[in-house]
Amino acid sequence: MKSDIRSVIWILAIFLLPVFSGCIAPKNSDSPIPVDLTKTENISYTETDDVLRIGVATMVSPKETLSVYNEIVNYIGKKLGKKTIIVQRPTYAQMNELVENKHVLAAFICSGPYVEGHAKFAMELLAAPQMYNDTVYYSYFIVNKDSPIKIFEELRGKKFAFTDPRSNSGKLVPTYVLGKMNETPDTFFKEYIFTGSHDNSIEAVSLKLVDGAAVDHLIWEYLNKHHPELTANTKIIEKHGPYGMTPFVTSPDTDPEIKEKLRDILLYMDKDEEGKKILSEIEIQKFVVIIDSSYESVREMVLWEKEQDQMNNNGI
Repeated sequence: MKSDIRSVIWILAIFLLPVFSGCIAPKNSDSPIPVDLTKTENISYTETDDVLRIGVATMVSPKETLSVYNEIVNYIGKKLGKKTIIVQRPTYAQMNELVENKHVLAAFICSGPYVEGHAKFAMELLAAPQMYNDTVYYSYFIVNKDSPIKIFEELRGKKFAFTDPRSNSGKLVPTYVLGKMNETPDTFFKEYIFTGSHDNSIEAVSLKLVDGAAVDHLIWEYLNKHHPELTANTKIIEKHGPYGMTPFVTSPDTDPEIKEKLRDILLYMDKDEEGKKILSEIEIQKFVVIIDSSYESVREMVLWEKEQDQMNNNGI
């Protein structure tokens, strides 16, 4: 009986996931209603020389591993001899604003927001994680394992889950694929939602709340390895990429000495016993230097999207 009750509660929770995650939008809307439930500090906090704030976008890792990112942030603070505060926001756009306005010293974000931030205010790369012997990732298009759907085109007229409006693997990639088919999310899908995170999208597909979703392949693979019960009811129908790995970034106005220290701390983290242990918990082998050209495939899609928006605004 208790297990039945837990099942009912779980199902109800999943139905509410898009709302509580802070990113949901009806069809014909690309602007999710922000419901910020992930604040770890007050944005009016005044940063001092003794306290550093590091941002972690909630979409870059499964929810269960955010505690490990907290360990990484604490590790950085320990190496710098300063107290650190981890800052989260439910959307990439909000996290980019924090970096731009220097409300955070640096942040772990996605490749799409990096490309936009670099174009808008010269957001700078510090490092990126190497996982599974590579510094790239892919977008997986997934459906329920019982679904007869075998290719993306068969999701026409179905319900689809995006993660965040600015997510590369969770929104931009499938929208770009649709564009090559002379379609848009509005013309192709019956309905679409924003779930706020890749693991939320995986759960939505698993429980048949949506017919399909686009998710970060690293998160799907992590869950498939450590919690296969969460991916067992899903299957991959297409794989798109590769794209430059989700980076650790900062403002161009950050003190050069601090930039160098931050980069060095991450680059040597795998050579330190404590650091290596933290990284192993989320399948990161090490942090490496990454260059802007690594994000050209993402930049191409971002520019394409802006051109489409401009054409739509001009009524073309």
